[in-house]
Amino acid sequence: MEGTFDLSVVVPLYNEEGNVKALHAKVLVACQNLGKSFEIIFIDDGSKDATVANCQGLSPLKLIEFRKNFGQTAAFDAGIKSARGNIVVTMDGDLQNDPADIKLLLAEMDKGYDAVSGWRAKRKDPIMKKIFSRTANALRKILIQDKIHDSGCSLKAYRRECFDDVDLFGEMHRFIPAILELQGYKVGEVKVSHHPRTSGVTKYNWKRGIKGFVDMISIWFWRKYANRPLHLFGGTGIVMSFLGIVILIWMAIEKIFLGIAISDRIWPLMGVFFVMIGIQLFIFGLLADILIKNYYKERKMMNYNIKEIVEQ
Repeated sequence: MEGTFDLSVVVPLYNEEGNVKALHAKVLVACQNLGKSFEIIFIDDGSKDATVANCQGLSPLKLIEFRKNFGQTAAFDAGIKSARGNIVVTMDGDLQNDPADIKLLLAEMDKGYDAVSGWRAKRKDPIMKKIFSRTANALRKILIQDKIHDSGCSLKAYRRECFDDVDLFGEMHRFIPAILELQGYKVGEVKVSHHPRTSGVTKYNWKRGIKGFVDMISIWFWRKYANRPLHLFGGTGIVMSFLGIVILIWMAIEKIFLGIAISDRIWPLMGVFFVMIGIQLFIFGLLADILIKNYYKERKMMNYNIKEIVEQ
């Protein structure tokens, strides 16, 4: 789908009354310097301060107001779906991302990338936030195995078609590049500036870290087993059932041939437990396999992504 603008800049806001005017001015200057047609989209995520009031009079601006706080990922999703640009740029609303770096993302995209992620190589965050972020990045490298150094950086650029089949939930906005890689898009990265927060307070806390980890597990599952859930659940179920059967056979041998009492031992119960859990996991794998197939069928898509078809 071709957009009306060359560029859409999407920025979620939550209690950023002290930053919103300066942010708009910086984004406006950065976009004007690019010499491209553009739109600026702010999404107010249920702010309780004067964020919305301070947006009044800013132009050009499309302001999307949530009725309450639904979270940053929901705000990104709403802004992206409302965007009409051929390229969508996302960034935070706290002025720690530098709008002047948009040109770096676009220059990298000109090399043939479908999406480019910012890399805050020199972060200006409190030490605890850096620790949480680096821990999350290490886990992401193990589970998702993408090529991005800094998935938490919101400053990213995407081609419009990247979002044709992507809906964002939970804390998924951090993992958009990983999701796109799963679909076969080419994802790049470029170092960007990062500034200390001068107004407002950070919205990141341990709860968001836990949500992010859960979403990371979801991405891991989609990367490894989205097209074959029966291999994960069914395979695990078979292994557990086999282990349970082995335990029960050994208990029977001890009882029948060795004359050892087993009524006061836990192993017979463990054997039955493993067999029952194994059967349930196998059945769950079958159901998951059916659901996955229906998911693709209802969306009129398959578990592959075609870049183009050329007839000669």
